[in-house]
Amino acid sequence: MVRSSMKVNYRGLLVEKLPSGGVRYRVRPEGNVKKRIRIFCGPGHDEFQKQYRLARLGFQPEVIKKESELARPRSIGWLVASYFEYLEERVKAGTTSPKTVKKKLNLLQRLVADPDKVMEIPQHRLIEMQDQMGSTPAQADAFIEAVAVMFDWGLKRKYLKENPARGIDRVYTKGDGAQPWKAADVRKFFETHKNGATPHVAMSVLLWTGCRIEDLTMLGRRHECLLDGIEALRWMPMKKGSSEVTIPLLPPLKAATRAPKVQGQIYVLARGAKPFASGDSMSAMFKRWCIDAGLPHLSAHGVRKGLAELLAELGCSQYEIMAILGHSEAKTSEVYTRRVERWKLALGAMDRVNVSHAWF
Repeated sequence: MVRSSMKVNYRGLLVEKLPSGGVRYRVRPEGNVKKRIRIFCGPGHDEFQKQYRLARLGFQPEVIKKESELARPRSIGWLVASYFEYLEERVKAGTTSPKTVKKKLNLLQRLVADPDKVMEIPQHRLIEMQDQMGSTPAQADAFIEAVAVMFDWGLKRKYLKENPARGIDRVYTKGDGAQPWKAADVRKFFETHKNGATPHVAMSVLLWTGCRIEDLTMLGRRHECLLDGIEALRWMPMKKGSSEVTIPLLPPLKAATRAPKVQGQIYVLARGAKPFASGDSMSAMFKRWCIDAGLPHLSAHGVRKGLAELLAELGCSQYEIMAILGHSEAKTSEVYTRRVERWKLALGAMDRVNVSHAWF
């Protein structure tokens, strides 16, 4: 039974909410208000216009086949399509990030250049594909890992008998990551990007909140609140698995966010007074601002890393750092506290060696 139905912008289109929580789309043909024809997708789907037009003309559209149903059975194209259909369902359920699915799709597109090939890709062929990505070693390793995860998924469902992507050596040697910002770097950035400018606002938010770059696309006045009589910011970071962050709204941050002539509910606005479309676009723009300031070696993530190191040097515990940076696991924040603690231990130990005159 249908609970309710409502019209949307397309003439004759009905969106019917079902008890299951899903929706069903039906269309009234032109000139026949009593008849309703079922269509199998809604606005935004690639097949919607075709299905809608057929129904308005009085014809029943065919059920839309999934990509996996159109692919050759047990081919690599079929496996990739089946895997992404599974991931899309997880996205709908809120258990997988759309951003993660997009990254996996970009990586696994290499496998479907010849979609009719069999699923059992020999390991040497995967290594050849990894070698072909030699100019981007981190991407090459990400490709192999994405293939391995998909094959693991297929193994559990008995689509495959083995996972040839496991056991392939990594080619990328991880460095120390983003370079932490220092006070002199921040001063140089602000010398170029003055108070009231968008880059100044962005840097101020990063400095005084420790948020990730993607959070700049949504963090704003709606996250301001009053706690125990103190102005504060409270938000849930966009990164999956993060913990809620609640920190004081410090005067320098409040002043920086009130300085621009054009303001909105989001602190950092792009052209047209709109938020940035994604964390990637925000990151790319911030990198341009760094280059403009003569700091091409630095990035947005380095601000967060610099704050973490500063907090550790000021004696903050790893749990205090967790609360500020939204870490859900102590081992993430421990990286910063351990470095400082080891330095303090070394200072104390070597001081005792010096006092003891053990070497002379």
